[in-house]
Amino acid sequence: MRTVDMPSSGAVLALLLALAPSTSAFYFPGVAPTSYKPGETVPLYVNHLTPADSQNDPKLRSVFSFDYYHPPFHFCPPEEGPRYIRESLGSILFGDRIQTSPFQLKMIKNETCKAVCREQTFSNRDAVFVNNRIYQGYDLNWLVDGLPAAQLLKDPDSDQPFYSPGFALGRVDGNTAVLNNHYNIVIDYHEASKDNYRVVGVLVEPYSMKDSKFVDVGRAECGSAENPAVLAEDEDTTLTYTYSVYWIKSPTPFATRWDKYLHVYDPKIHWFSLVNSAVIVTFLIGMVSTILVKTLRKDIARYNRLDQFALEDFGANGSAEDGVAEDSGWKLVHGDVFRPPKNPLFLSIMLGNGAQIFMMAGLTIAFALLGFLSPSSRGALSTVIIIFYMIFGFIGGYVSSRVYKFFHGESWKLCFFYTPVALPGLVFASFFLLNLFVWGRGASGAVPFTTMLILVIIWFIISVPLSLAGSWVGFKQPVIDTPTRTNQIPRQIPPAGGYLRPLPSMALAGVLPFGAIFVELYFIMNSIWFSKVYYMFGFLFICYGLMIMTSAAVTVLMIYFLLCAENYHWQWRSFCTAGASAFYVFASALLYWVKDVSFGSWTSGVLYLGYSLLLSLLFFVLTGTIGFFASWMFVIKIYRSIKVD
Repeated sequence: MRTVDMPSSGAVLALLLALAPSTSAFYFPGVAPTSYKPGETVPLYVNHLTPADSQNDPKLRSVFSFDYYHPPFHFCPPEEGPRYIRESLGSILFGDRIQTSPFQLKMIKNETCKAVCREQTFSNRDAVFVNNRIYQGYDLNWLVDGLPAAQLLKDPDSDQPFYSPGFALGRVDGNTAVLNNHYNIVIDYHEASKDNYRVVGVLVEPYSMKDSKFVDVGRAECGSAENPAVLAEDEDTTLTYTYSVYWIKSPTPFATRWDKYLHVYDPKIHWFSLVNSAVIVTFLIGMVSTILVKTLRKDIARYNRLDQFALEDFGANGSAEDGVAEDSGWKLVHGDVFRPPKNPLFLSIMLGNGAQIFMMAGLTIAFALLGFLSPSSRGALSTVIIIFYMIFGFIGGYVSSRVYKFFHGESWKLCFFYTPVALPGLVFASFFLLNLFVWGRGASGAVPFTTMLILVIIWFIISVPLSLAGSWVGFKQPVIDTPTRTNQIPRQIPPAGGYLRPLPSMALAGVLPFGAIFVELYFIMNSIWFSKVYYMFGFLFICYGLMIMTSAAVTVLMIYFLLCAENYHWQWRSFCTAGASAFYVFASALLYWVKDVSFGSWTSGVLYLGYSLLLSLLFFVLTGTIGFFASWMFVIKIYRSIKVD
């Protein structure tokens, strides 16, 4: 995936497509199975409430999640009080707040109409809050033996049933919000051996029953679902939370219990995206190959043949050289093509961070593809992303230092300091400011201050020292040789027109790498904002490889045209040309907002735009780095192939 010498497009496509069918064999369970004896307690943990779509309203109405025991909900806590379950760093960053609950589940013991606790009284203020969350389509999230409690849905195209994690807080009946206060918990279990059973599926069917009454501890009289519970906003309302438990024997083994949760809507669209991207890559690599094999070979042969003769042999006016110049002008800038760009320090820092992100993304996707990051390990994906980013600080420092030395930079201390601090500091500061909005709304998604402090400590203990070490190693390496000498006086650059101007070239080239990932990007955004499980790492792996090849090929093509126009400022142009696909990523986020999101508060919009800008910025640095290094190798290769006095 990160090879330097690109194989033929047909071989790449065949290899990547051969890997695709194997992806369904991974991502399933990643935890050791737990067996329970008959009558043994199976713990039920509760997580935060998250906004989701519904059948009545497919749009997302909010981005804030709330703690399960947020006071206005009046959910019953355990008698000894709720206790937090230890979570991974990534799980906390993504808003998971897993706690104990008062629900009593006994293995293979059916129970009906149990009271969770005594009656709960909702004030009019609480009723307004809860009703608004129902209108916004919030879901409850429970965990039983590591499996999310789900609702049973059917694919509208194939009519295939599947488990969708989470279930509704309530429903909207006409214009009235109805609160679900009774839960039928249906648990599938598998008999591993005699008197040893394992949980292999959890469904929750929520109902609204106004007339339910508390009788005694663990006992209640359930009402009728025909008389739903409505929270009055002008007076206090008293309700009782109840539940029933049903155990159903299932042939599903523990190893494949996640299959029913991992559903793909219309998988044909993924294959269509891959074929479309493969066609684009084949076309681009074909064009670049044509240039390299035919045009450049022809140009190089002319240049080298011309250098074998004295210039005066062609006449006083040098018509032969003029003919060469008319065919191709890239040799004419050989004395300036390796001139350091403007702001070499800033470019070197961005390239170092881009290399760090490139390695992190590639290795994370590879680990997920091999099944090491299954959805059963909550937060594992984001935790691994953080760990890999910290570890690859050495790569970031090394690349930044080597490039800066190639640019003949002199502010070494600034390069050493800003490489591990500038971009991560900007991302962390933005994340901190956005987190203040979440904290101000009282949402559970606000990252605790202690977690922020842990991130900073890890950053300065691991990433910064590794980056400094990498920068020192890169600084001690010899300068990368250039095949031509740089003239003292810069050559004048003729004015460029048409697609060779910066903005048109960026707009034209940026759309192609975006075309390789836009379908997977849509599903990733769905998983983030709608709290869905994303597991299609096989498709993501292929799309990532196609994006790399597309970014490299289109940038090399544009830089060749730029050099032929006698413009030797290729360094920043290559970085921005490939990075321009980030503008399309942000535009797709805006389109996603219009199509799938309808926020009811301006703070939700601020969070959405803020995180979309952060994602686009990181994507800009990633693709820009790919484009720069592809162009760098291309430029060195072609100027090393000609003879220059």
